[in-house]
Amino acid sequence: MKQRILLFIIVTLAVTTGQAQQEHQYTQFMYNKLPINPAYAGARGVPSITAIYRNQWMGFDGAPKSVLASFNSPFLTPRVGVGVTISHRQIGLDKDFSGSLAYSYDLIPDEDISLRAGIMGSIRSLSMDFSNAVTPDPSGPGGDNSLDPGKVSSIFANVGAGLYFTYNNQFYAGFSVPRIYANSLGINENPLPAGFRSAKESPHFYGMAGAIIELSEDINLMPALLTKYVKNAPFDVDVNVNLEIKEKVTAGLSYRAGGNGAGDSMDLLLFWQAHPQFGVGVAYDFSLSDVKDYTAGSIELLFQADLKKISSRNKMSNPRFFM
Repeated sequence: MKQRILLFIIVTLAVTTGQAQQEHQYTQFMYNKLPINPAYAGARGVPSITAIYRNQWMGFDGAPKSVLASFNSPFLTPRVGVGVTISHRQIGLDKDFSGSLAYSYDLIPDEDISLRAGIMGSIRSLSMDFSNAVTPDPSGPGGDNSLDPGKVSSIFANVGAGLYFTYNNQFYAGFSVPRIYANSLGINENPLPAGFRSAKESPHFYGMAGAIIELSEDINLMPALLTKYVKNAPFDVDVNVNLEIKEKVTAGLSYRAGGNGAGDSMDLLLFWQAHPQFGVGVAYDFSLSDVKDYTAGSIELLFQADLKKISSRNKMSNPRFFM
């Protein structure tokens, strides 16, 4: 009985949050721009990789878990960038695998100003394995004869686009739509009753911005903002403030709107630049929504590395955070 209650809560939350956020969300968004904005590809000026693991709503059986890895690099010329992202998320019986290729081009190759335009193509596999449902026999007590006891899966293709602007290595802003086409996700062999409709992959619109504000020789203030909008859902926003200390340690707080009342979560972030070319980060989310009484929060681990040393021409204060 307890397992059924937990599964019901998770599915309900997934459906509710899915209306506002079908895309994967990560607290350390300032280090993870490529999956939502193809124009970011090549912006760092060196080949770079990022890997993230996220365990959301710890304590729930079947709660969301996400893994993501991305690579991006200039290609042949600094004006051209390419990138690839692969990710996997599982929540309850649902599994989501996706991969994307990105291409960007710098429209303003100035030393202090850059405006990159990018496009991306993606493949997404969505599946649900009903053999792992709470009731193995659909015809048994509490079962549902409408559920196929096997595995249901579909593959969808999509395209996205974005813009990414930087100024003097001290400010960035971007706008993007990772998936433009509204794929139909439902599998309906018969006409739906009046008032019902198939699920659709709704386009998500992202806006991002960030800056570096020098407070002293060793300390920088680095605010960042990520906004998310999808039709028929509330406007969502992540607000982050980080302090960078001696270009080694970055610590800060984030607030994610959404949920109800006080918002969705309050988050702690810490990033350690262990080496000039790689660093590790961690984020912990304290839930503010109705789920807070049932979970120990969410945790996110990050690894980021440059495969080539950033040249003095591209050097900036904490390029890992900013770019």
